[in-house]
Amino acid sequence: MTCRVCGSSLKSTKTHLPFKLSDKNIVVFKELPVLQCEGCVEYLIEDKVMARIDKILASMDHSVELEVIQYAA
Repeated sequence: MTCRVCGSSLKSTKTHLPFKLSDKNIVVFKELPVLQCEGCVEYLIEDKVMARIDKILASMDHSVELEVIQYAA
């Protein structure tokens, strides 16, 4: 697969990514599997991973200001 921004190859890797749920709530996923561009900073989250993130976020307590979640495949 190639990067839609620069055309370089995407490679599988794991990273830490924040998700802003509201002005007061942020969730950081650690070791999140993504496809990272080898030529620029662009990344892609695959559909199956994003579906799991959506489920996790929907079940969370939204009164917590900052939460860090270890993503386990």
